[in-house]
Amino acid sequence: MSRKSNRVARYTGLALAGAGLSHFTSPRLFEPITKSAFPRNTRQHVYTNGSIETVLGLGFSSKQTRSFATVGLIGYLAYLGGNAVRHSSR
Repeated sequence: MSRKSNRVARYTGLALAGAGLSHFTSPRLFEPITKSAFPRNTRQHVYTNGSIETVLGLGFSSKQTRSFATVGLIGYLAYLGGNAVRHSSR
């Protein structure tokens, strides 16, 4: 990986971690988005999603953990997508 793409990946990871942390400082911003996939206990899921995004973002910011974070991101997107599809048919 080139030095520039490594820097972009690091900053992208830190931005994702920042977005994850903002779930804790401003949870009301994320409730309308989260409610479609998690209509029950929405606030709890906002915090859970914030935790996951923070960990994934920190994983992307380090070259040594980036491949694990990529696998985690795929699983996280499947988790979110599955819940959104499951609750959209109701």
